[in-house]
Amino acid sequence: MESRKKVLLKIFLSTLYLSAFTFGGGYVIVTLMKKKFVDEYHWIQEEEMLDLVAIAQSAPGAIAVNGAVVLGYKLSGMAGVLTAITATIIPPFVIISLISVCYDLFRSSFIVSQLLEGMQAGVGAVIAAVVWEMGAGIVHGKSVLSGAIMAGAFIAACVFQVNVVLIIIVCGLIGVIRSLVHGRREKR
Repeated sequence: MESRKKVLLKIFLSTLYLSAFTFGGGYVIVTLMKKKFVDEYHWIQEEEMLDLVAIAQSAPGAIAVNGAVVLGYKLSGMAGVLTAITATIIPPFVIISLISVCYDLFRSSFIVSQLLEGMQAGVGAVIAAVVWEMGAGIVHGKSVLSGAIMAGAFIAACVFQVNVVLIIIVCGLIGVIRSLVHGRREKR
């Protein structure tokens, strides 16, 4: 196992890099966190990443910061939390500070507006990739109930315009009930 200082340094540099080059919000950073911490470093399992996303999405605040909190805590306790949060908030703070100084130039710039419009298309593609990868994990898990929950949540959000908070609460309750039933079956 790597020394604690090396782990904290890797957490800092990784979350700093991800935060600095992630445009489009929390869902984009979730994909990159998965690639870095699940696929590259093998620090967490894909199932844990799904749990991390659920926690980050359910907690108030930015998904990127919430994800950094959960990830940092899992990897290195409170030192990991402070390291990950610091690295995650530095790039947006610097970028927003620079933009606020140059706001008038950015507001009327054709190049900047076209750049941001192009980034929107890229963000859509990255979010679609996240949905595809994480949804494929559920489908390949061959759990009929998990597939039904995923499909039901999608239909509730996209077709019936049900509030996402309500969907998360219901899915969480289903997960708790499922765990309790599974636990009772194992005790028998």
